[in-house]
Amino acid sequence: MFIDLLRLNKNVSILLAVLRVYLGYTWVMAGWGKLTGGQFDASGFLQGALANSTGEHPAVQGWWVAFLENVAIPNVEIFNTLVPWGEFLVGIGLLLGCFTKTAVFFGLVMNFSYLFSGTTSTNPQLVLLSMFILVSAMNAGRYGVDGMIIPTLKEKLFTNRTIEEKKVA
Repeated sequence: MFIDLLRLNKNVSILLAVLRVYLGYTWVMAGWGKLTGGQFDASGFLQGALANSTGEHPAVQGWWVAFLENVAIPNVEIFNTLVPWGEFLVGIGLLLGCFTKTAVFFGLVMNFSYLFSGTTSTNPQLVLLSMFILVSAMNAGRYGVDGMIIPTLKEKLFTNRTIEEKKVA
């Protein structure tokens, strides 16, 4: 019942649009700060995550340490590009309501990556709010680019298929 409310109610879509814009603004500002603030370097963050993987109560689990040591740190230059641009583009997608589900999915991937690395900050809040956007399906993008384009795409892509299926039957 609650999921139907999130997915179908037009009044809720207004609230979801406000939530989506808030999340988008948060991501845009995070990415923009990294893009314009000089040379972003994730090396210190990654090394800090490794430091948080030891001790009596490690904040970073061993399987994530393996990812950091074998993938992220050796390819830090790629991550130095992916992180700021990823944050910025996720934010633009959410602000515009364009590919909303895709944008929020990749935002969640980044949030969980930060959490796995032992950084709390605003990530739990962003995860929780993003879940509402993700579960709402298309309703969060109803008042955005998705709301303008998706109905037309569905009509163009699936109308011919329906007509062909009727001819076969």
